[in-house]
Amino acid sequence: MEAKTKDLWVYIETKEDGSAKSVGLELLNPGRDLADKQGGALTAIVIGEHVEEAVRAASFYGADKVIAVDGPEFKNYTTDAYTAALYYLIEKYGPTTLLIGATPDGRDMGPRLSCRLKTGLTADCTALDIDTESGNVAWTRPAFGGNLMATIICPDFRPQIGTVRPGVFKKKPSGEDKAEVHYEDFHVAEEDIHTRLLEVIRDAAEEIVNLEDADIIVSGGRGVGGPEGFKPVKALADVLGATVGSSRAAVDAGWISHAHQVGQTGKTVAPKLYIACGISGAIQHLAGMSGSDCIVAINKDPDAPIFDVADYGIVGDLFEVLPALTEEIKKLKS
Repeated sequence: MEAKTKDLWVYIETKEDGSAKSVGLELLNPGRDLADKQGGALTAIVIGEHVEEAVRAASFYGADKVIAVDGPEFKNYTTDAYTAALYYLIEKYGPTTLLIGATPDGRDMGPRLSCRLKTGLTADCTALDIDTESGNVAWTRPAFGGNLMATIICPDFRPQIGTVRPGVFKKKPSGEDKAEVHYEDFHVAEEDIHTRLLEVIRDAAEEIVNLEDADIIVSGGRGVGGPEGFKPVKALADVLGATVGSSRAAVDAGWISHAHQVGQTGKTVAPKLYIACGISGAIQHLAGMSGSDCIVAINKDPDAPIFDVADYGIVGDLFEVLPALTEEIKKLKS
């Protein structure tokens, strides 16, 4: 389809209670810059049931416009209902670009939507920019197992669509709530929704591991040596009020659950403080945490790649360093 406007859209995922999930609000941050460069409005798209709170959040985090679809059939995500709603909105308004969070729901809906619109989709992006020569969005994503970063452009079809990993960008409130809000009266018939959510079964670890929103993360890698090796990692996390993370190697070895994994195949995080314990710094892990404000690395190998991105490095045995560090922090706090 042809774009009718230069507007950039950000899809805001909602929870069952109608509030906004973090990933959509995060994407309003780079969306602001891209929309300004494209010369269009930054528009938030909210779909769900009782979405008033999500609409207000989208406005507060910088959207110029908010278009909302509200109905009982949208309380829980289904591919049929949500794709139909977003397809209807795109056909009606014709944006030039659409950003979607690379969540399970976003990764499900993005390909279906792009096929229906006969346009391209760049999946799992970690950086966004505008190509100065063409004016197209330059989508950057890991390729070849994370061994290099590829920048992809969709020059011929509209809208340009990409899914972006949660945690890559930080939420940036505008401090205002002045967005132009429009509710679309769109509904999907029950017989057109071919799937039903019967039950939600959550991993117990998922309930308490919120890596994307954590201000401090203490992560353990292969160097912890086993499940018992996470004890000093967790002790330091407890005294700091931090969340425990891990590298893929520790998860693959069965030492800790996948809910804690940081990296290309885990969560992308950007905390204020990231402490890497016994993590060598493979590129797949760095892709998931290099956006942290401050990185502290603890490793016995002085040549470990993790030190190349660390703000502070400690060359030493983590089983000696972590207990000493934990005790010093306890003294300071007392």
